[in-house]
Amino acid sequence: MSAILAEVDTDGGPPIAIPFHHFAVATVFLLAGIGLGGISVFGGQLPIVGGRLVFAHVAQVHALLVGWVCLSIMGAMTQFVPVWSSVNLHSRRLAYVALGLVSAGVAGLVAGFSTGAFDSLALSGAVALVGFWVFAYNIARTLASARPFDSVERHFAYALGFLVLATLLGFLLAVDFTTPVLRDAGLNRSNVVLSHATVAVFGIVLTTIFGAFGQLSEMFTQTTHSAWGRRLRQVEELLHPTGTVVFAGGRLLGVEWVALVGGLAIVAATLAFAGATAGLLRRMRVPWSPVLRRYAVAVVAMVVWALTAGATWVASPLSRTTLFGPPGATLLFGLGVVGFVVFGTLYHVVPFIVWVDRYSDDLGRRPVPMLDDLYRADVALTDFGLLVGGTVVLLGAVGLGEPATGVMTVVGGGLVAMGAVAFVVNLAQTVRNHVPEGVFRLRAA
Repeated sequence: MSAILAEVDTDGGPPIAIPFHHFAVATVFLLAGIGLGGISVFGGQLPIVGGRLVFAHVAQVHALLVGWVCLSIMGAMTQFVPVWSSVNLHSRRLAYVALGLVSAGVAGLVAGFSTGAFDSLALSGAVALVGFWVFAYNIARTLASARPFDSVERHFAYALGFLVLATLLGFLLAVDFTTPVLRDAGLNRSNVVLSHATVAVFGIVLTTIFGAFGQLSEMFTQTTHSAWGRRLRQVEELLHPTGTVVFAGGRLLGVEWVALVGGLAIVAATLAFAGATAGLLRRMRVPWSPVLRRYAVAVVAMVVWALTAGATWVASPLSRTTLFGPPGATLLFGLGVVGFVVFGTLYHVVPFIVWVDRYSDDLGRRPVPMLDDLYRADVALTDFGLLVGGTVVLLGAVGLGEPATGVMTVVGGGLVAMGAVAFVVNLAQTVRNHVPEGVFRLRAA
């Protein structure tokens, strides 16, 4: 890794092609996760899965959370940090090195979990670890030029720290499949899994959402936080990073009251953030758009998830079955919160990058399309309806205790899958129609 970092290219300017390439690769993992979801539901009927159904689910989680969400976060940070902080990206070369390593490592992890090839997990985990750490180094060096930090930059700095910790724990877990390193270190594997998931989901993903979503929501609603909203954001920034550290530490050590304190701090931070964002949506000065509709769903999901998770953690903060809250919490948080934030943000970011690449130079010289003209609004509305409807049906299936192969589960999963595919097709058509030579021919700057 030191050899890679020694050859740093410090070309300036916010990159355009780099984040787009991250999103393109992330989309492949989204589609893979959808496919693995089908295996998780119908695995008993597929000979290839055999007795490894549980690992098909683990593979799906890694494809969606690490492959789709984390690669999207990497692309977004690579674009957002230089623009927001008015600094140069430390190295474009390292951004591509990180993308390649993380993509290869996560693909290896997904394949290993799907097929039961556990001997390969340590190597794949090591490749992903190096890739994530190269990314963290690159963004940290970029952020270092922006001091003193504002709230957005502090959130990103916290997220990078959590990224380093989560990937280290994940690598140890991968090695432990074949070599008992955790037992030799006196650590309980189940506790390490809990801590790893806590840092990954609440540390990396939720911290990034609070930092980026908090700023983007002001931009998209064309308004600013009220005095009450600003106080709520301060509460979130105080409680969330601290709560995540305490929650993960309590779960790692198996200390129930410590984990409970940390979990309730995350709940309070989430409710504070949702309240502040709801205030922006209530006072917004623009019509509803694909971005804002998805953000509104995410805010509602945050409130429902936080209240139900908090109640569950009071009773059992250390149980694997209450990792993210009660039954259905993984779906509510993963799709309702994280998924809709990512879907909404990409409905702005992808057309924006295409517009900058293709039409920004012609502004004022000839008529150019608006961002919303680059994708089909009817398809955006359709995929929104499918995703919302599918999520509600799946949550209903969980509430009724329906088995994994039940009618509601199959219908809800099918609606979500169709919505995700429609989303991908809509944005793919945006690229195809306006960048006919292909996504990897976008300008580098």
